[in-house]
Amino acid sequence: MNGRLVLSVFMLAAAGTSHAGLHVGMVSAVKKKAKELRDEKTSVERKDYRQDMRDFVKKISDYSRNLDGDFIVIPQNGQELVTLDGTETGRPAAKYLGAIDGVGREDLFYGYEKDNSPTDEEDTEYMKAFLDVAEENGLTILVTDYCSDKSSVLRSYEENGESGYISFAADSRELDGIPGYPEAPFNSNDDDIKDLADAENFLYLLNPDSYGSKGDFLRDLRATDYDILIIDLYFQGEDILTASDVRSLKKKDNGSDRLVIAYMSIGEAEDYRYYWDEDWNDHPPYWLCRENPDWVGNYKVMYWADEWQDIICGGDDSYLERIIGAGFDGVYLDIIDAFEYFEEK
Repeated sequence: MNGRLVLSVFMLAAAGTSHAGLHVGMVSAVKKKAKELRDEKTSVERKDYRQDMRDFVKKISDYSRNLDGDFIVIPQNGQELVTLDGTETGRPAAKYLGAIDGVGREDLFYGYEKDNSPTDEEDTEYMKAFLDVAEENGLTILVTDYCSDKSSVLRSYEENGESGYISFAADSRELDGIPGYPEAPFNSNDDDIKDLADAENFLYLLNPDSYGSKGDFLRDLRATDYDILIIDLYFQGEDILTASDVRSLKKKDNGSDRLVIAYMSIGEAEDYRYYWDEDWNDHPPYWLCRENPDWVGNYKVMYWADEWQDIICGGDDSYLERIIGAGFDGVYLDIIDAFEYFEEK
């Protein structure tokens, strides 16, 4: 409540002012302001950041499937969204689960605290409880573990396979290359992969900075037999992949079909993306929040803001439109767990 406004009211009352109408009017104004502040506080307290993220993912799904009925949507992390109350035993969030085709999860068996180190069993079981809810509701689970020594890599694939998940053992958290081990993808096959549920493995490669050219990058991808490629829409942040580029990746080296999925962060803005406005460096929009201390140039966003959602899926120049226009089979959504940042604040 405005302290000066309250003080004025009490000063008038103490002085026994004869301006009764003014006095009543100011008291009314104070009460109105107090109610507005209470309502604002209640609104903030009641804001459901998890449901806001579910709604955003569903909006992306609805938008994309209106253009391509077979378009695949896979959110990564933020597994608590699969149940309405965010607990392992909660009722499944049916509308959210119906809007997506799979759930991605990092560090399930390796890398949660430290790369190449087993994830604590308690943490693994906590995450698995939610992933199993998603799997029981017909979704495919994609796990990225961060490990590089041969025994850990093999154990990662074995444990994920035993759980019914498809997985990728990344030898670097930078996701900057094709692992040398195993030489062929785990569960390599010559099946045609037409749907996410058909896949037995995937490659997750977002940072191609070690490649001298886009051509070299595409050549190396084409020479693999992964069932799914999860890559960025842009080569080295600037050179967009064309429909011809993406089409050339949809055949495995053995000649069978595969899926090509585009990575897209929806919980953070990245200052190297086409949508970044240099004015934001000094005059950020209200929905742009603090920089991620672990990833320079990445900024948390109020993902429920219309302005941000328009950038992602709001029209012909939106990020999603560019992905669909390039012919990708689906999208892999990152920073789904941004709700944790706002809940902690």
